[in-house]
Amino acid sequence: MANEFLNGYTFKSGLTVKNRIVMSPMTTMTSFYNGMVTSDEVAYYKKRAGGPGMIVTGVANVSENGKGFEGELSVASDDMIPGLAKVAAAIHHNGTKAILQIFHAGRKSTTKILRGDQPVSASPLAAAYPPDSETPRELTSDEVEAIINDFGQATRRAVTAGFDGVELHGANTYLLQQFFSPNSNQRTDQWGGDRAQRLAFPLAAIASARAEADKASRPFIIGYRLSPEEIETPGIRIDDSLFFAAQIRDLVDYLHISMGSYKRSSLNDKSDIEPLLAKFAAVVSDHTPLIGVGSVETPEDADNVLALGADFAAMGRELIREPQWVQKVENNDRTSIRTELSPYDMSDLAIPAVMQVYLSESFKPVMHFTTDTDQAQDYQNQLAPMEGFEKKL
Repeated sequence: MANEFLNGYTFKSGLTVKNRIVMSPMTTMTSFYNGMVTSDEVAYYKKRAGGPGMIVTGVANVSENGKGFEGELSVASDDMIPGLAKVAAAIHHNGTKAILQIFHAGRKSTTKILRGDQPVSASPLAAAYPPDSETPRELTSDEVEAIINDFGQATRRAVTAGFDGVELHGANTYLLQQFFSPNSNQRTDQWGGDRAQRLAFPLAAIASARAEADKASRPFIIGYRLSPEEIETPGIRIDDSLFFAAQIRDLVDYLHISMGSYKRSSLNDKSDIEPLLAKFAAVVSDHTPLIGVGSVETPEDADNVLALGADFAAMGRELIREPQWVQKVENNDRTSIRTELSPYDMSDLAIPAVMQVYLSESFKPVMHFTTDTDQAQDYQNQLAPMEGFEKKL
């Protein structure tokens, strides 16, 4: 059925969203140096609220040593709650639900960003990308336990700030993924080992968040974001991620896949042409809802995502370009929907100044600027910048 994405959905927790369009989490690089919320961020989210059923914020670090880039949100202390409450209130405009994405960057950080501290990870192994990645310090078992607790405390703060849920960012090569990947986790203690044993840290982080969510006096959901594959060897392959999804499908309220194209099939096995989204749908169907994402720009794209088995269609760049996308589809005003972005409209669209630079530089190949002379990139068969390969400012 066309435009089924405009139908509402009720999670098992009782949380009801008005439609199945999700604004996917995107980096704004606009927070203060310590992760506190700026007025520009509040205005950016308010501009895009009211249409999507849910908005997932850009990522917020749960620990001081979990910061991955400048201008990043933080939920690492109670001092962050008042600012985060402003973000949640802005998103709630006209019934949109607010989800705070939370994470620890792990080895995807630098000593400079951490103000002199060495980045940490599951094992002391540098990432292959970027080529000048620092070698992290291996976390002690006590430090691992502390970060697990940080995920729970971050969830408590999200509840207090008025959010409707949190999304654990286990994608794009950040710490949760680093513990699951054989590329970054070669530990021999209880936090490492075979594929099942490398799940210990993500499972514990989910449990920590769930324990705090269950204390909320209102419906509060726990989501998880997952990258299907890594291209490094050794690395996560699609069978590993489907195994991961099967282990958490009854522990989370939704699974959110991170991909540059919803049409993508395996990057490692070119003979397997089944869309990755359909593979995940087969695993989690009847257990937990699935959010599909990746170059969703038109109503037909959103319909196609649901046809592949997803329950929600997430949009990122298109909601930067067109904050009123849902309202225009609902009111048969499709001809006025922006699918390109003029650099001269960015301030009118409440895109923060720093984010404008970020989009114009790191994300230029995927933003569809009206001034582009190069052909737009297609990420059906390759990793996209937003999958952990973009250059932060």
